[in-house]
Amino acid sequence: MTSDAKEQSLEPRHMKPDMPLLDAFNNAQYNAMGDGVVSVDADGIVVLSDRISREKLDIYPGGSLEKQIPQLWAKIKDTLFDRKPRFELSIQKGDSSFLVTVSPIIVVDQVAGAICVFVENTDLEIMARQIRSFRELSKELVTVIDSSSEGLLVCDGEGVILRVNPASERLNDLKKEDLIGRNIRELVEQGVIDRTVVLEVLNNKSVVHTLQNCAGHKLITTGAPVFDDEGQIIRVVVTERDITEIDTLQRELEDQEAIKGQFWHHMLEQQQVELASQTVIAKSPAMIKVLRQAVKVSAADSSVLILGESGVGKGLIADLIHKNSARSNKPLIKINCGAIPESLIESELFGHEKGAFTGAQTARPGYLELADGGILFLDEIAELPLSSQVKLLRFLEDGRVTRLGGNAGRTINVRILAATHRNLESMVAEKTFRLDLYYRLNVVPLYIPSLKERQDCLLSLLRYYIDYFGAKNGSPKRLTRAATDALLAYDYPGNVRELMNVCERLIVMSDTEVIDLRDLPKQFASHVEEPLMPTNGWPKEMTLVQILESVERSVLVGAIKECGNQYRIADSLGINQSTVARKLKKYGIC
Repeated sequence: MTSDAKEQSLEPRHMKPDMPLLDAFNNAQYNAMGDGVVSVDADGIVVLSDRISREKLDIYPGGSLEKQIPQLWAKIKDTLFDRKPRFELSIQKGDSSFLVTVSPIIVVDQVAGAICVFVENTDLEIMARQIRSFRELSKELVTVIDSSSEGLLVCDGEGVILRVNPASERLNDLKKEDLIGRNIRELVEQGVIDRTVVLEVLNNKSVVHTLQNCAGHKLITTGAPVFDDEGQIIRVVVTERDITEIDTLQRELEDQEAIKGQFWHHMLEQQQVELASQTVIAKSPAMIKVLRQAVKVSAADSSVLILGESGVGKGLIADLIHKNSARSNKPLIKINCGAIPESLIESELFGHEKGAFTGAQTARPGYLELADGGILFLDEIAELPLSSQVKLLRFLEDGRVTRLGGNAGRTINVRILAATHRNLESMVAEKTFRLDLYYRLNVVPLYIPSLKERQDCLLSLLRYYIDYFGAKNGSPKRLTRAATDALLAYDYPGNVRELMNVCERLIVMSDTEVIDLRDLPKQFASHVEEPLMPTNGWPKEMTLVQILESVERSVLVGAIKECGNQYRIADSLGINQSTVARKLKKYGIC
């Protein structure tokens, strides 16, 4: 088509060049509409096309729409037939997409043709996609907000509540139906809400953090303002975090730390009291030598093996070494290897991880870790199972501890003191104690003599502990010469521990201020022949009652040796059997 034809394309085919001014104005209006406009007759021949339809659709008057856009012509025929307009029909022309509205042209009740309006929908599709994306994003955000475990409340710039998520409903024990659309000030005034961070944000125009209690929950509430381009608050976003459980756990942790601190303090205090209450009495050369060795080895960091019979004071020597060592400000932990079941000894020494065995609900450090920096005293080391001996040997070699059920080792700094009353060399020969562990422990051996080997200390020990337990119980007492001789004549198979127990028993159980032979347990009285009558008079400090009781006891002792049973004693002394039984019990004769 020539340029002249294109310039005349808005003119109907019968229009002459000398078209009236009104028709030219109408054609100009079509061109100014901004949308493509095409009219066709009943045969599909284009009667009119505007500038948009010519430039973008290549539709000119006189052309056949059926040939140019057959899919559109099918819709136009339907409109010509039923006289009903068709809306938002989509057609594709090259790279462009259009939405088409088809309306019938009726002249004197006859359908003369149709008019088509083309709207390019590329921008519309972009906008539609953006709207769909926005809706999807909005839906996703709503889902995220509603599924959050933290409470979320949104207000506008006037304090009107716009959104409340389920977590906020739960934390505040309120329904969103009772909140949305209401002003936060009104809710505070009515007492529905005790306190809100929203008002503080609106007043301060900045982020505000508060700690408050709501419906039994302890909440950290944060209010954040949202500003528009002019600096005005258009939204206030409030987040609510429930720290009730965290606060409870924190309190439990603090309690455990306090208990732990109290435990250490108590343990150290008990060690000091124990050491103060067990003053080392050393009169014999053998004991003095041991004490000198203990003080000397305190300055080193070597392992020490303390040997001696049960009750000689091996724990006291460990206390002495700790007190005089560079680790004196660190804990001294004592464990008795024979008092812990074999199935638990490894867990107690080396600790365990959570789930290491049935019942291991939490991880727990062992005694070696607890003694880090200090001293671990392993009493009765001979009772340690062979499996645990291997792990102890490994620790002594590399200083690392691996908890039961764990993989990672921990390096700790612990000095080991061990003690036993058994012959470890014999146990090594019998293969019940590891030779390599024996050498590791026996770096510095200390042998503590038994009481039979330190008779020079016995009288001083007796006097010290009688005075000590007397002061402790608020009942100071003293020994008679006969009682002292009986106590000195005893061999004390339990050593110092047995001597201490006897002294405490005498203080607690004796009825008078003077402890006499009659107050001693039977095993002590049997070591001394008690005369029926005193030969050199009674001690000046004894009262008449004490003298009479002493005589009565002597008579009963002699009578039971001669008569053998309570009935014969009663017959010979002229008293009844029940009286004999009561007096024998009173004096502890049988």
